[in-house]
Amino acid sequence: MTRLPPESDPVVILQQLVRIDSVNPDLVPGAAGEVRIASWCGDWLRDHGFDVTVLEQTPGRPSVVGVKRGAGAGRSLMLNAHLDTVGVATYVGDPFSGELRDGRVYGRGALDTKSGVAAILVAAARASAGGLAGDVIVTLVADEEFGSIGTEEVLRGFHADAALVVEPSSLELTTAHRGFAWFELELTGLAAHGSQPELGVDAIWHAGLALRALDGLRQQLNAAPAHASLGHGAVRVSQISGGDDAATVAARCVLTLERRMLPGQSPDSVEAELRALFTELARTVPQFQFTLSRLVARAAFEAEPDWPIVRALSGHAERVLGRPAATRGEPFWTDAGLILEAGIPCVVFGADGEGLHADTEWADAQSVRALADILEGTITEFCGPTAG
Repeated sequence: MTRLPPESDPVVILQQLVRIDSVNPDLVPGAAGEVRIASWCGDWLRDHGFDVTVLEQTPGRPSVVGVKRGAGAGRSLMLNAHLDTVGVATYVGDPFSGELRDGRVYGRGALDTKSGVAAILVAAARASAGGLAGDVIVTLVADEEFGSIGTEEVLRGFHADAALVVEPSSLELTTAHRGFAWFELELTGLAAHGSQPELGVDAIWHAGLALRALDGLRQQLNAAPAHASLGHGAVRVSQISGGDDAATVAARCVLTLERRMLPGQSPDSVEAELRALFTELARTVPQFQFTLSRLVARAAFEAEPDWPIVRALSGHAERVLGRPAATRGEPFWTDAGLILEAGIPCVVFGADGEGLHADTEWADAQSVRALADILEGTITEFCGPTAG
């Protein structure tokens, strides 16, 4: 395989990326965002022969797309990783040190997922340096940790035959993850003096009935057949607020609901499920009035084992690791859900380490180098070398 100069060691690049503050400003108001790190990655890609486009429909939230065109006879492959990180308010020590100690690179985003960005940069440059038949499309995106505006913007302008989404996975293939939907349930009552509650309609009391109904739904979900790697779907209440003061019957109560979905369940289907649940309450409970609003919804993801991208990645993981790579499912959501929804077969794979969103975060340096090697081989096989 083609080797680039020492400065293209993915661990060295990872250290440099960690030293760039890219905390998501939608999570931490006033935070740095992706401007500096996007500029750094864009320059690196240009220096290595990629055509670079910066997408920035939302000002101050850039995503970088680097394309290396192939000879035209091969398949195109998109590589996706995010540039943003969560906050550092509780981080122990310097969150932007990028220190390499005892085989680990430390700092916010070292694992999630600047390790992936570094591996993608090096793998894409190595694989394309000798010429490929198909296009390599590097997408380094903003805002995965909050609203995924970066990947959404990329998918409006770019398509590929397959994609690799690089997220931490301990060098195991993530072939499924749950989706999620957030809803707001507003219960409308009637205010009355607390000494005469019979003259009012207590929205907080009705919230208790809604909670009981949701617990029944939770029990149904747990009793259903489990997904092989994801287990069961889930429902929970994440926030609740209501009432005006201690002496007044509550005229309003609002609950925020989260529904975690399995592959095959859509945001529309789980919304219909919840709406039917509360409609039945309204039928049986006098004066139960509700409004259900969908806030955010993301579908679940599941890869097929016979997809060419899954087979190629599996083969090169086994070659580099010396053993077959395990497969896994994740309870959390990734941008793979959006990419698959756009009609692009994809799989999730990434480095090893610890501390996602935690007070200390690190990536295993050896796994980052292995990741780059695995990605390089996968790109070469999937896109195809140029003839001759």
